[in-house]
Amino acid sequence: MPEVWDEIAGGATEESSLWADCLSAEPDCTAVFSPLGAPEHALGLETIYEGYLVHYGRSRLFEPPDDDTALLLGDYLYAHGLVRIAAEHKVDAVADLSELISLCSQLRAEERDGDGPLWAATAALLGRRSLDQPFAALRLHSDPAPLDAAARSAAGDEAVTAALAAHAERRVR
Repeated sequence: MPEVWDEIAGGATEESSLWADCLSAEPDCTAVFSPLGAPEHALGLETIYEGYLVHYGRSRLFEPPDDDTALLLGDYLYAHGLVRIAAEHKVDAVADLSELISLCSQLRAEERDGDGPLWAATAALLGRRSLDQPFAALRLHSDPAPLDAAARSAAGDEAVTAALAAHAERRVR
């Protein structure tokens, strides 16, 4: 999976010297949620997740010097990850990722938990048109349990438990 990290970092540095200046001297190239899903989604998922970490956690690849730069870099990574998935012509996958980003923003704004199962289920079931009810349970009832169950059913207990543990280490805000 090193090529994923090279693509994320390389794409960012080609895009802007500002992002190049934010690169970590000691990157952590640990995939968190992409192992739960299809290999063709790995680059897009990890790019979007890196944007989420820049916004709300401890980034694996970047160390923005201030909150303004972190906001811009995170937004760049979100957009670039969506573009990577959209290039696969997977409209349902883009819709799932848009809902993921929206729900993550809602959770953070309301200072609620549930982002781990949200990421796990989205990664495991991306583009399969099976996330509407679990998304609604989180959005309307603050219940991440259906997302957790869906992720575990699709990817297995061990893989989801490992992903959630790795996510917990990165989520700090």
